Amino acid sequence: MKRHIAILGSTGSIGRQTLDVIRSHSDLFQVDLLTANNNSSLLIMQALEFNPSSVVICNESKYQEVADALQDKDIKVFCGISSICELVCGESIDIVVAAMVGFSGLQPTISAIKAGKIIALANKETLVAAGSIIMALSRQYNAPILPVDSEHSAIFQCLLCAQGNALSKIHLTASGGPFRAWDRDRIARATAAEALKHPNWNMGAKVTIDSATMMNKGFEVMEARWLFDVKPSDIHVVVHPESVIHSMVEFEDGAVMAQMCCPDMREPIQFALSFPQRLSLDNRKLDFAALGHLSFFEPDMEKFPNLALAFQALEKGGNIPCALNAANEVAVAAYLHDSIGFYDIPAIIEKCLAGTDFVANPSLDDIYLTHEATLARANRLI
Repeated sequence: MKRHIAILGSTGSIGRQTLDVIRSHSDLFQVDLLTANNNSSLLIMQALEFNPSSVVICNESKYQEVADALQDKDIKVFCGISSICELVCGESIDIVVAAMVGFSGLQPTISAIKAGKIIALANKETLVAAGSIIMALSRQYNAPILPVDSEHSAIFQCLLCAQGNALSKIHLTASGGPFRAWDRDRIARATAAEALKHPNWNMGAKVTIDSATMMNKGFEVMEARWLFDVKPSDIHVVVHPESVIHSMVEFEDGAVMAQMCCPDMREPIQFALSFPQRLSLDNRKLDFAALGHLSFFEPDMEKFPNLALAFQALEKGGNIPCALNAANEVAVAAYLHDSIGFYDIPAIIEKCLAGTDFVANPSLDDIYLTHEATLARANRLI
């Protein structure tokens, strides 16, 4: 039987690559729901090709454009986040690919969890902002969360081979981004255009900037803490420029398992959709002789203070990671518009964290209040 898929954020990088996987295995997967924020033209093209039951365009000003383009098709057109939250609960949907960027992905993911759906999670901010709440809901509603990030998929795949043996440490690999070999003075002058030139991965603008500041890796540390129920001290970040080893799991006897493949997000996406099966994938395969060597370095937290801020926020806990995420969201948007410099991003985040009223055991309402208050604070600082 086909697995019916909802893709939240189908016009983004992860969404497009998810559709590549489905296109290659149309006998196994059926698209039921596609959603986009602003990219109405691509959403229309995707809907015409994959013929989902429904589509949602979040930007209400573009609703009529989408509705007119699909009026002759048997496709229902909706607008707004509330429509996504309702549609992900549909009985026909088996797997929800949570690929919306930013905090906006939290509410639809919670709706899908409460409906007992399998969550293929690509939205980092969901676990960063509300990790303890999300994992509790996942257990309560028996809604499995399968990681789509290449690093967390790698850890997941290693643990599947561990036959129940508890891990001792997670080694979370990082490419180092485009500025790994730059000195701090040169990084301070880096433009957004330079930061968007990632050496290994094709990602959206927000995630690519987060990779350049290494906040992306800080978010992944937070995700790993919740997905695999480990202490922050059990997570080690190691810079691995080749991005061939996607992460490693170390056990009590010192043995280390690694998951390896050429950088291609379709591999972890496809594994989440097909789990527990592995399917064929038309991708570049590893040639170890051509690789020659693999290199590893400790991250430089002087050059990349966002990673240190993420560890500090995770150790503090409560609503502080939510504040970190909100401040970063605003600062990255400002950097992309050339309103601030590269090192203004961590400076703004640090000031926002210092001004946050700490809540040790936040409710979902506390998370939303912290998010809104931090957005306002960060915008004032900018």
